[in-house]
Amino acid sequence: MFVDYYSILEVDIASDLSAIKAAFKKQAIRWHPDKNPGIDTTLRMQQINEAYLILKDADARKRYDVEYRIYKAHFEQNQKQYHRRNQDDEVVSDEQKSKTENPFEDTTYEILDDTLKRWMSNARIQAVDLARQTIEDLRGMSKVGGKAMAEAAYSGVFRYLIFAIIMFLIFKACQ
Repeated sequence: MFVDYYSILEVDIASDLSAIKAAFKKQAIRWHPDKNPGIDTTLRMQQINEAYLILKDADARKRYDVEYRIYKAHFEQNQKQYHRRNQDDEVVSDEQKSKTENPFEDTTYEILDDTLKRWMSNARIQAVDLARQTIEDLRGMSKVGGKAMAEAAYSGVFRYLIFAIIMFLIFKACQ
């Protein structure tokens, strides 16, 4: 399975490391769960982290770029064949449907470089772990924030009641 990391980060293959870093930050902010309430952005954040892990490493990127060029040639050839077949009948194959479900992955292409395949697999595992840790951290921060807010509310209500009682007593004493 091939994953188009350049499309995930919305950068060109010719982009330098600083452009990749900036694109990673932009996508991470854009797809962060805090910026998208009610939308499960976990998969997208995993993809962004995975892409960055591969593209920021010089050796991994060199291998990826070689495979990327091979993949692009393979993809263009398959697209031409698919369009020729599709002109006669409009049935969309299951493979094409799966491409539209996750447009960054192509399950029909097998990566040729075993080292790169292993590195990509490790990057995916790291990205999943990072997303899981981020979610756990967010939950932990929410719990701590909720407790602090509840304590502040109880304290505020208690102070208001004390103040109200004192004012009531002063008012009664003045009468």
